[in-house]
Amino acid sequence: MRRVRIYGTIGPACKDKETLRQMFKEGMDGVRLNLSHTSLEEASVLIENLHAAANESGVKPELLIDMQGPEIRIGYIKEPVTMADGDMIGIGDIPFPEAVQKALEKADHGQEVLLDDGKILLKSEHSLNLNGIGLRVVRGGILESRKSVALPGYTFKTPAMTENDRDQLKRAKEYGVTAVMQPFVRSREDLIEVRSALDESGCKDIRLLAKIENADGINRLKELIPHCDEIVIARGDLGNAMDLWELPAAQKHISAVCREAGRDFMVVTQMLDSMTHRQVPTRAEVSDIFNAVVDGASSVMVTGETAAGDYPALAIRYLYRTVREAEKFK
Repeated sequence: MRRVRIYGTIGPACKDKETLRQMFKEGMDGVRLNLSHTSLEEASVLIENLHAAANESGVKPELLIDMQGPEIRIGYIKEPVTMADGDMIGIGDIPFPEAVQKALEKADHGQEVLLDDGKILLKSEHSLNLNGIGLRVVRGGILESRKSVALPGYTFKTPAMTENDRDQLKRAKEYGVTAVMQPFVRSREDLIEVRSALDESGCKDIRLLAKIENADGINRLKELIPHCDEIVIARGDLGNAMDLWELPAAQKHISAVCREAGRDFMVVTQMLDSMTHRQVPTRAEVSDIFNAVVDGASSVMVTGETAAGDYPALAIRYLYRTVREAEKFK
C-alpha cells in the first residue's frame, strides 16, 4: 500500500531553513505555495530554503503551486477593517471586483456575501442612508486585503486561468514545481486549458490537481477525473457553497467517487486549525484526519497552520503521526 503523502503550506511562519528542516524531520513530504498572495519570483528565497532543507533531510521535496484561477478576491485594503455584527456597509466601502459589485447591485434582498473563507458573513438589503443596496454585517470579523469573496448561488463567468497564472507556469520547472493545483474547477474544459498551458510551458511531467470548491465541481466530478492526476477536496470554499452541515456528506461522496474511479484524492482545510495558536489539536481534528485516511485519501494538507501558525513543525508531527496510525488501522 502506498504511503499517504503529508503536505504543509509555506509562508512567513516557516520561511527559514531550520523550521523547514524540522518540518521535514517530522514527516512532511512537500509544501504548497499559494500564488494568490505571492509569486514564484517573490517567494524565491523561501523556495531556496525549502530545497536546501529538503536536501539536508534527505527528502526529494514536492512543491505544489496553488494558482489564482477563477477565484474571486477583494482588492487591496490599506489597513485591516473591523466589521461588527449589525454594522451597515456600503458596497463601495469594500474593494470588490467589478463583477461582484455588478452582481450585488442586481441581487435580491438578503443575498449572502461570504468573505475570507466564510469567516465574515454579510447580507444585502435596501438602505435609505446609502441610497441603494447596503450590506448588513451578520457575522463580523477583521477583513484584510486579497481575501476570498463568495456569493452563494451565484456563478461568475471568469477564465480558468489568469495571465499571471500562465506567466507562473513558464517558470515552474525553474523553481522545482512538481504539481499545479487548479482552484474552483467547474468543468473538464478548465482542466484541459490548464493542461494545455502546462504542455506549452514544457511542463508535461508536472501533475495537475483539481480543487473541488463549488457545486459545479461536485456535479461534474466524474467528467473531471480523467483530466487530472488528483482531486482535492478543498473544504474551505466548498463549505461556503452549501450549508456547513452538508459538507461532511459532500466529502464522503467525493471520496467514494474517487475510490471507485481509482483516482487519488487529497483532503485539505482546517485539519489542525486549532494548532494555529495551540500546541495540542482537538480530539475532533485528529479524528477528522484519521477518517480522511480510512476513506482512502492519498494525501492530506495543512494550510494556515504552517504558513502563519505558531507551531508549524509540531502541526506536521500531529498530522504525520495521526496518518500513520490510520494506515495501520486500514
